[in-house]
Order: sequence, then C-alpha cells, then structure tokens
Amino acid sequence: MNHLAHALLAAPDEDLMFGGLIADFLRGRIDPALPRGVRLGVALHRSIDVFTDAHPQVVAARALFEPPYRRYAGILLDVWFDHLLARDWDRLGIGSLHAFSQTVQGLLAHRDAVVPDPMRGFVRYLRARDLPERYADVDTIGEVLRGMSSRLSRANPLGEALPILVRLAPALAPRFAAFFPDLQAHVRAERARLDAAPP
Repeated sequence: MNHLAHALLAAPDEDLMFGGLIADFLRGRIDPALPRGVRLGVALHRSIDVFTDAHPQVVAARALFEPPYRRYAGILLDVWFDHLLARDWDRLGIGSLHAFSQTVQGLLAHRDAVVPDPMRGFVRYLRARDLPERYADVDTIGEVLRGMSSRLSRANPLGEALPILVRLAPALAPRFAAFFPDLQAHVRAERARLDAAPP
C-alpha cells in the first residue's frame, strides 16, 4: 500500500499517521528516541506491508504483470491501489478526500522539524502536486510513476507503466475490493496488539 492507504489506516491518531508516513524513509531498527505513538505508526506500516505482500489477492494481482513490469509489480500495485482507494473514497475513506489530503499535508508541515531528511524532497513533491488527493486522477498516477522512475538509480519501465495498469484495471479492481477489507481487519487487530505492547 502507498501513502494514502497508510495514512488512512493509521487515522485519526496523528502520531500513528506520522509514523506511517515516514516509515518508508527509515531503515532498520525503529529509533527508540521517537515518541511511542510514532514508533507504533512505523511498526504498523511495516506490518501492513508484510500482510499486503503475502495476501493471496495481491499475489494473484502481481502475477497479472508480464516482464519487464512483473519485477516492479509491487510498486505498481501500491500506487494503483492508492488510486482505487482515492477513487472510492466516499465509501472507503474518512470524510472528504480533500479534507483528508489537507490533514496529511498539514501534519507533515506541522512536524517539519522531525521529518527524516530523505523524505524532504517527497514532502515538497506531495505539496506541489496536491497529493494524496489527486491520486484519484489517472493522469496523476502516470506523473507519479514517471517521478518514481526518474528517482531509481537503474533503468526501469515504471514511467511507461500507466497503459499497462489501465489495461489491467478490470482485473485489478475486484482483487483490491476483496483484499482491502482483509487489510482493514488485520489493521484493527494489529493496532490493538500494538496498543497493548509495553512502552
């Protein structure tokens, strides 16, 4: 799952949301100096990623991609699933997508001093392109993929992947619809487990 999904699944707790948003920019052991809620948000993000990667619907969705896109299917699905989440926000989200997107941007702005350095460029990108709200727009997904492609150190096909996603969209939508309620149930259980963990 990508940034919109991680923020939603951690909401409305701001520490959990912030931890979920910064987790992709942290490596290794979770820093014990972080506030407890932020640490739990990072742990929740990592648990979501593990659950997602192993889910049968996601495994089946990855198998729909042919080379050279199959190698990047996890990245492509993360972005496309955020698109599907944004597109169906009235049913799956909290409040309006615009308001939630403003909350995400405001949270990152308010905590700018503790945003990890490797994330600062992404925060500027998020704000400049009015994300995550514009994930609902298919053309924006193309822009996001081209941006991701340019940031990877080796040659890759991400920048040309939007037509593949559009072609696979009828097969991906029902897999997302079957997967997302399972993910929500996993997150409810995982949040309860993390809440009960020692400080």
